Amino acid sequence: MIRAVSGPGPWKRGLVLAALALLLGLLMLLHAEIPNGSGNFGSLVETFLPWFGLFVPLLLAGALWRRSASAVVALLLPVMVWLNLFGGLLGDKSHKGSDLTVAEQNVDADNRDPAGTARKLAASGADVLALVELTPQATGRYEKELAMAYPYHTVQGTVGLWSKLPLSDTQPIDVVDYGPLATTKPVDKKMTSNRALRTTVATDHGALTVYVAHLGSVRVNPRAGFWTASRDIGVQALGKAVAADPSRRVVLLGDLNGTTDDRAFADITSRMRSAQDAAGNGFGFTWPAKFPVARIDQILVRGVTPDSSWVLPATGSDHLPVAAGISW
Repeated sequence: MIRAVSGPGPWKRGLVLAALALLLGLLMLLHAEIPNGSGNFGSLVETFLPWFGLFVPLLLAGALWRRSASAVVALLLPVMVWLNLFGGLLGDKSHKGSDLTVAEQNVDADNRDPAGTARKLAASGADVLALVELTPQATGRYEKELAMAYPYHTVQGTVGLWSKLPLSDTQPIDVVDYGPLATTKPVDKKMTSNRALRTTVATDHGALTVYVAHLGSVRVNPRAGFWTASRDIGVQALGKAVAADPSRRVVLLGDLNGTTDDRAFADITSRMRSAQDAAGNGFGFTWPAKFPVARIDQILVRGVTPDSSWVLPATGSDHLPVAAGISW
């Protein structure tokens, strides 16, 4: 009598897939425990943390192909962790009724159409508009195109703020690493080094302190891993300035070259709220403009309420502009 040899049951099949699913869930759950050490691997994971959810459907397809009940059950862990971390971003949390609209864009030093970019940004209707990565060659074009919509403006080095409301007490904030390890250089030899400013906007509801910042670039390479030294020095300087600022109402606009999930920004995010997280619709990815994978252009607030936050249409820059409505 010949008996058919049966294979392993559904709970014993796909154990490797089940293990990978559990590891994925633990990676997302314990991302804050991943050491930075050499190569800043923890910060790198946190920068792209939302994208780890893409591994779930891949593992699910493998589990279904293997008919593995253990792998399907194991996938519940990464699904629940991902939803706990990012599920709140999937719905629209915005509502009408803001007192002021602010916007920001890294306009790109290599932007071939600064005038067109300025017109598109002015058409957004923002009351306060921050631009970073300005070059001496292009700044005049922005000033000319924005003059009618924004009678008040200030430019400090490579960052500027245009406003429909009066500005006062403007000063530069030093967030540049001048040390021997600094590799973030000005876009060209004529570009000034200042990359942040603080100013006060006079509104009908009282003074609003606005910071505009463009922190140092980051690099990913096999030798250094996730290189963030210049940016992190800027984060520390900016964090100290915000922490010491006595103003009740503060808004930070800028290209921070990092996401709010990155632990490097803890000193800032512990004191300020992300407008996109609080009142946005979706992840708000801004870079690169053609296929955004990370939200590195930020609007952070303290002492005011974000009512809405959104990503504006592309201009001539490699970053997408962001905007938010805030109220008192």
